[in-house]
Amino acid sequence: MASIIVISGEQKGEFLPLGRRTNVIGRAESLPMQILDDMVSRKHLRIRYNEQTNEHSVEDMNSKHGVIINDRLLTAPAVLEEGDQIRIGQTNLLFTQKDFDDRESALAHYKKVGEGQRPTMIQ
Repeated sequence: MASIIVISGEQKGEFLPLGRRTNVIGRAESLPMQILDDMVSRKHLRIRYNEQTNEHSVEDMNSKHGVIINDRLLTAPAVLEEGDQIRIGQTNLLFTQKDFDDRESALAHYKKVGEGQRPTMIQ
């Protein structure tokens, strides 16, 4: 279906299968993905699944420090696309359309995505 992978910080490699539901990510212990970052609000962002369009969208839940998508401040709900990077506090997340069985497969996917993002060396 789709997943969120933590790509920086102490929780690197943790992932959340999104499924066909609404997910909230933040610092609160009760959330399916708790981010241990002092700059993350208890309920920082919401990711909703739209069955009619088969898309996931993200929205800020009035967090103190905001949500950054691909280096741009999120000011209104937005549809997520493969490879989108989401920054909340000092933690970076990666959105992918893939599901994973374990942490190792999530990290392997992130490494493959990262390989394509290396800048070209000019000599």
